Amino acid sequence: MKIALETLGCKLNQAETELVARQCLEAGHRLVASIDEADVYILNTCTVTHIADAKARHLLRLAHRRNADTRLVATGCYAQRAPQELARIDGVNLVVGNQEKPNLLRLLYEAGYLDKSASSTSSNGDDTTNDEPRFRTRAFLKIQDGCNNFCSYCIVPLVRGREKSLPAAQLVDEVRRCVSSGAKEVVLTGTEIGSYNYDGINLRRLLEKILTETNIIRLRLSSLQPQEISPELIDLWRDPRLCPHFHLPLQSGSDTVLKRMKRRYTITQYEKSLSLIRAIVPDAAITTDIITGFPGETDEEFEESYDFCQKTGFARIHVFPYSPRPGTEAARMPPHSANSARTQRNQNLGALARKCDQNYRQRFLGRTMTVLWERQSSAGLWSGRTGNYIKVYTRSNEDLRNKILPAKLLKVYGDGVMGEVRLAKKT
Repeated sequence: MKIALETLGCKLNQAETELVARQCLEAGHRLVASIDEADVYILNTCTVTHIADAKARHLLRLAHRRNADTRLVATGCYAQRAPQELARIDGVNLVVGNQEKPNLLRLLYEAGYLDKSASSTSSNGDDTTNDEPRFRTRAFLKIQDGCNNFCSYCIVPLVRGREKSLPAAQLVDEVRRCVSSGAKEVVLTGTEIGSYNYDGINLRRLLEKILTETNIIRLRLSSLQPQEISPELIDLWRDPRLCPHFHLPLQSGSDTVLKRMKRRYTITQYEKSLSLIRAIVPDAAITTDIITGFPGETDEEFEESYDFCQKTGFARIHVFPYSPRPGTEAARMPPHSANSARTQRNQNLGALARKCDQNYRQRFLGRTMTVLWERQSSAGLWSGRTGNYIKVYTRSNEDLRNKILPAKLLKVYGDGVMGEVRLAKKT
C-alpha cells in the first residue's frame, strides 16, 4: 500500500518519522511523495507553538481536500497534547500520541487502514519516494526522550514525559546499521541529549563508543544546553568526524528574563560555553533559538537580548515570537507589552538573524570545504552541507548524491553559498 509521511518540528520528530518509514518499507509498503496517490497519509505533528498547531491543522485539511479517499493519521506532540482537537478535523481517521507512536504500524493494521495481504514482499528501495535517499545520506537517530527541566514556557515535558535514555549498545548497533545502509552522516537527537545517561554511560562516553566502535564518517549532535558544555566533552571534537556545529538555545540575552523562564544558566555562563567551543573548534557554527515577547519582557530586556546576539556572531538565529502553551507556568503570566511592540521586536531580531546568517557564510568564501551532497533540487543543481552546516549549491552533470567531496565556496547564494566541486580525476 502507498503511504505518505510528513513531519513538523524538531529533529527528534524527524528521527521518529524515519523509524516509521523504515517499518513501512520492511513490511512491504511503498512510500510516496504525493498525497494524491497515498492510501494513508501520516502527519507527525509539533505543538511547541500555536503556529505549529495551526500548520498541522492546515496540512490535514489540505490532505483531505486533495484526496478524500486517503486515511489521515495524526501523531506526535499535538496528538499527545490535544487528541480531541485533531480528531474533530474533517477526514482524520486516527490520532496517535507519542506514547503509542512506536506501535503506529500495528494500530494501522488493527484499524483496517493497511492491508497485510498487500505487503507480502519487502520493498527494495527503488519504489520509494525521493525522500528515501535522505535516509542514506543523513540518518536521524533518537538517543533519548523526555525532559526534566520544566522551563516555564515549554510544553515539551508535558507531551514527552520525563527523561529516558536508550541503551548505548543498541545505539552503537543502530549507527552500524545506518553505515551499512549507506549513510554518511548520523545526527544524534532527542529532547535533551546532553542529559543522556544509560547505566552510567553519559553523552561523552556514548560519543566515544560510537567513534571507536563504528565507521561513521560524520557524527552530528542536534542540540545541547549551555550548562552541558564542558572541556571534557568539547575535547572530543578534536576528532574530525564530529561535525563542528553546536546548537545552543539561548532563548533570551537578559538574565532577568532567563530567570522568569526558569532556564538553568546565566549570560555569563553562556559566554563561557561559547569561549570554550571556539577555543577548540574555531570554525564551529554556533546556532541558537531566541524567544521574543516573553511575558513581562521590557524594552530594556529586549535590548539586552538584541545586543548580546549582535556581539556574539551566531551562525544562525531561530527567532520565535512567544506562544503561550496550555498548562505551562508562563501561560499564566501577564504580558507587559502591547502586541505591536512584540511584533516589532520579532521583526528587529529577525533582521539581525538574517544579517548574522549571511555574515557567517561570507567568512568561508574562498575556502575549500568538504560537502556531503544530498539531493538534486533542479536539473543539474545539487545541494549539500558542510560539516559546520553551511548549505552549498553546485551545478554538475555528475551524480553527486551521497558523496562527500571538496568544494570551493565562491559566493553567497540564496540560503547558502554557491560552490565549485573538486571531482577526482578519472584515470
